[in-house]
Amino acid sequence: MNKPVALRDRKQPNKPASQLRRENVRPNTVSRREPVEKRLVDVEVSKDGERIQKVLARGGVASRREIERWITEGRLKINGVLVKQGAHLKAGDYLQLNDRVLNWEKFAMQPTRVLIYHKPTGEIVTRQDPQGRPTIFASLPKLDTSRWIAVGRLDVNTSGLLLITNNGELANKLMHPSTEVEREYAVRILGEVPAEKIELLKQGVQLEDGEAKFDQIYFMGGEGANKWYHVIVSEGRNRLVRRLWEAQNVVVSRLMRVRYGPVVLSDGLRTGKCQELNAKELDLLFEFAGLPAETSHIVKTEKKDVKTKHSSSR
Repeated sequence: MNKPVALRDRKQPNKPASQLRRENVRPNTVSRREPVEKRLVDVEVSKDGERIQKVLARGGVASRREIERWITEGRLKINGVLVKQGAHLKAGDYLQLNDRVLNWEKFAMQPTRVLIYHKPTGEIVTRQDPQGRPTIFASLPKLDTSRWIAVGRLDVNTSGLLLITNNGELANKLMHPSTEVEREYAVRILGEVPAEKIELLKQGVQLEDGEAKFDQIYFMGGEGANKWYHVIVSEGRNRLVRRLWEAQNVVVSRLMRVRYGPVVLSDGLRTGKCQELNAKELDLLFEFAGLPAETSHIVKTEKKDVKTKHSSSR
């Protein structure tokens, strides 16, 4: 039986994800034995319309920044007229991207979906790889009217929790530096780490792109030369966790993300597989991101794990 997804409240005392699982602490959590609640979202476009960046980002067409660049480059037209910054889409508007019709109104009926994907090592977080390496997007279920967006990245040698959504606005909120979303990692270290190095990593060290630190470091035990730690950071700089340890000449032999914000990786979710958040869990995630919950009506369906193309045991 699948365990529930842990959606941790911001007010919860800071504990490592493994301790939450051991204590079965899952505030604001919905049991996975309940059926998935499938949303049929009906977003009405007001007479004044919605900003074009918001509509297209919500549909996963591109990020708001990229859409703003398209406007500057003259690639978008509404009713045959070049779009200017600040333009709104209204019901019945005819939208073109690079002179090709874009059926934007379907995005107003698109329900938000969020997947928890247990990324294996060896996969990369990109849509196409020139080297032909496997990508996470090839493993995800197909979408009819939008595209999947990864909330942040994990490098090819890092495994663990990756949030995937079709809602560009939600993804942007969860990734934006101003949100300071906590990311928690399980780290296997080769050898002993002196207490002074641990303290320095918590105080801050200078890297090539500026000062960085671990918000928290927890020693989790280990046998022989291998020691396990859980570390928490609140920013998404490239390879930050590895670079912090390497700055202290510490060898990281394994790295796995176990939490992103309020979402904890379930022990029962095997590598290469997904779980999908249900309606109640989505509401909690929207609240965490500071976004209003979607107006929706719900159809109950049987609970099933999301199947992926490439699955392996954890």
